[in-house]
Amino acid sequence: MVDKSIIAAVKKALESSPKRNFKESVDLAINLKDVDLSVPKNRIQEDIILPHGRGKPLKVCVIGSAELVAKAKDVADLIITPEELGKIADDRKQAKKVASQVDYFITEAPLMPQIGKRLGIVLAPRGKMPKPIPPGADPAPMIEALRKTASIRSRDKKTFQVAVGTVDMTPEELAENIDAILKRVISKLEKGKMNIESAYVKTTMGPAEKVL
Repeated sequence: MVDKSIIAAVKKALESSPKRNFKESVDLAINLKDVDLSVPKNRIQEDIILPHGRGKPLKVCVIGSAELVAKAKDVADLIITPEELGKIADDRKQAKKVASQVDYFITEAPLMPQIGKRLGIVLAPRGKMPKPIPPGADPAPMIEALRKTASIRSRDKKTFQVAVGTVDMTPEELAENIDAILKRVISKLEKGKMNIESAYVKTTMGPAEKVL
């Protein structure tokens, strides 16, 4: 059961945000305290499947062999074969373009070392290194899950934010997404909720409302 205060904060954030001529995202900003993020193991790095998705289509790219490509061609947004991978990796501008256009990458586990070597310099800083999938597996379920996923990367910053949906979602849906994220983050902190200074919800260009 989602705390009513979260729903109330979301409603206020939506109501106080001026109407725009584009669909705004709704973001959750989390401020940590008493956490030494200079120590890598203390950093938050989580992929969370949201109960109500992100409210917009996320693009998933599949990198793999002919067998994987055949299974993914009707469900993936972009397909890259091992041969095409080399061409993209050799063109830094093209590699950055692909990285900016795609939200998540999937590849067969045996290809991970090659991708790390060829594209890691572009994908790693963006938090977009591919998710491995076993050879022969059906990529459809993973693609479906990734399209509902929010990725949190605190790195060494005590304040970080994550998209929890869009303004055309209901306050209840957004609140449930926020609740799922907060519970996951709290579970990863040494002192749980006591390591969270505060949390705010806001639309892309609207005022922030406190949820925690």
